[in-house]
Amino acid sequence: MIRDLWYKNAIIYSMSLDSFLDSDGDGVGDFHGAMRRLDYLQGLGVTAVWLAPFQPSPKRDHGYDIADYYGVDPRYGTLGDFVEFTRACHQRGIRVMMDLVVNHTSDEHPWFQTAIADPKSPYRDFYIWADEKPKDAHKGVIFPGVQESTWTFSKKAKSWYFHRFFHFQPDLNIANPAVQQEILKIVGFWLELGVSGFRIDAVPFLIAREGINVEDPEPAYGFLRELRAFAQWRRGDAVLLAEANIPVQEAQHYFGDSGDRLHMIFNFPVNQALFYALATADSRPLRKALEASHVNLQTAQWANFLRNHDELDIGALPDDQKAAVFEAFGPEPDMQLYGRGIRRRLAPMLSGDGRRLRLAVSLMMTLPGTPVLRYGDEIGMGDDLSQPERDAARTPMQWSNEKNAGFSAGDELQRPVIEGGPFGYCDVNVAKQRAEEDSLLNWTERTIRLRKEVPEVGWGDYVVFETDPQIVAMRYDWHESATVFVHNLSDTRRELMLDVRAKDEPQRTMVCFQTDVASEPDEKGLHRLVLDPYGYYWFRLGGLDTLATHRPKGA
Repeated sequence: MIRDLWYKNAIIYSMSLDSFLDSDGDGVGDFHGAMRRLDYLQGLGVTAVWLAPFQPSPKRDHGYDIADYYGVDPRYGTLGDFVEFTRACHQRGIRVMMDLVVNHTSDEHPWFQTAIADPKSPYRDFYIWADEKPKDAHKGVIFPGVQESTWTFSKKAKSWYFHRFFHFQPDLNIANPAVQQEILKIVGFWLELGVSGFRIDAVPFLIAREGINVEDPEPAYGFLRELRAFAQWRRGDAVLLAEANIPVQEAQHYFGDSGDRLHMIFNFPVNQALFYALATADSRPLRKALEASHVNLQTAQWANFLRNHDELDIGALPDDQKAAVFEAFGPEPDMQLYGRGIRRRLAPMLSGDGRRLRLAVSLMMTLPGTPVLRYGDEIGMGDDLSQPERDAARTPMQWSNEKNAGFSAGDELQRPVIEGGPFGYCDVNVAKQRAEEDSLLNWTERTIRLRKEVPEVGWGDYVVFETDPQIVAMRYDWHESATVFVHNLSDTRRELMLDVRAKDEPQRTMVCFQTDVASEPDEKGLHRLVLDPYGYYWFRLGGLDTLATHRPKGA
C-alpha cells in the first residue's frame, strides 16, 4: 500500500520539454536532451517529472491543442525516444507523469476534421454542436480580452461548436460513451509505455454538466471514478493529479467520499493566499486557507507549487488582496494577464532577493501535501516580458555561460534565452551555482533532501498555530514523529514565544534541522524563538530527555 501511495512524499519537477535541453541544434528541447540531464535531476532530489504536452500539435496553445493522442511531436523525438526516456528515469528512481489534455482537441485533429466533413460520421458526436449561436455564448470565456466567445461557427459543418478555450480547441463531448472509452484507451496506452500518472488539464470544465449535456444537477464526478479505476487496474500505483482551480470546500467531490476519484489536486486557494502573504507579510488568509484544506482520506493529497507553466492566477482573491499582490509583484500592465494573473517568474517577483526566495521555497516545501517545483526556479531564473503572454516565463533553461545558456548549439531558438540584466544566463546558470556553496541551487538540493526526511508533511495531520500575522507556524504529526515549521514573512527581526504541545502533551525539546541546535521550553512550556528577516526554522520534536545546550541562531 505504501508503494502505491508514492506520491505522498514525492518531489515533482515540472518540465517543459521544449525549453529544457536541445540535443540536435534545431532550437527546440527534446527527449534526447532531457535524458542528458536526468543525473542532474536525480542529484537535485527529484522523484517524479511532470512533462508538459509533447504529442503532435499545431502548437497554437503550447501543445495543449493536441492533434494526435498516440504520438510524439517530431520536434521532440519518437515514441521510441519517449520509452527510452521513461526507462532512463526509472533507472534513477524517477517516475514520469504527463499531461492528459482531454477536455478539448485541436481543430486539426482527425476526429474534428471528420466531424465537420460528414454530419453522419460517428465523430460528429465527439463534439458539442448547436444549430444557432447560444445567447450566452459570450459568457464563461477563459481568456478575457483574447477570446470573445465559447461558440464558433464552422462553415464546413454549417453549425456552431462549443469551446471553453480558444476557437481552435473544440471541446470533446464527454457525455458520449465512445469519447469516454477513447479517453480510457489513451490512458492505457501511455501507462503501458511507462507513465506513472497524469496531470489532468482543466478538470472542472472536463466534467462540467453544461459541457456534457447531462440531466444530473451535479458535474460528472462518476467519470473521474471510472478513470481512476481503469488507471489503477492497468497500473496499481498510477496517479491522477487534477488541475482544478476550485474552492477547497469542493475538493471532497473530486477526491470522492471514499477516495475513489482523484488522488491529488493542486491547491490553488493556498497558492493564492501564499502570494498574498509574501506580498504583504500577512499570514492570516493563508492560515485560513490551510485550516480549510484538511482532508481525512488516506489516499488524498494536495499538490503545492509556487509558479507553474501558466500565469500566477490570483483571480479568486478578494479585490483588495488581489490589488496588493498586483502592486507588489506585477505593478506594470505588461506584467499582468487576463485581468487575473501575473506572467512573471518567481525570482523577479521577489526582486532576486535570496532571503525571500529561500523563504518562499521553504514555505512551499512545508505546506501540507506534495511540492511541485518549476524548472529553473531552483536557480532563480528570470522572465522575458518581451515575449507574448505566458511565453514570458517559459524561456530556455540556463545551464551555463556558453552560447544560448548551454541550452542549444543552434542559431535560431524557439524562444530566446535571457541575455542581459540581473537574470541573464551569464550570471544565473546551473554551472556557476553548482560551484558556489551557498548558491540557491545547492541550498535547494539540501532543502529537498531535508523535505524527503520529513514524511510527516506528506502523510501526517497538521495544526496551524495562532501567532502574529507576520508568522506562519505549523506542527505535523505522523505515527510517533512530530515536526514544527516556523516562517517569518516580514523584513524585520521577530521574536515569539510558541507553545507547540498537543493537548495533554508534556514539554518537549525541539531540535533544528538546519543547525542541529536545540530549543528547550521554559517552565511554562513555551519556546522562545528569534527569527531573522525572512527567516525560518524546521524543527523535530524530541523527547523530554533531549539535552539542549544552545538556542537556534538561524536557519
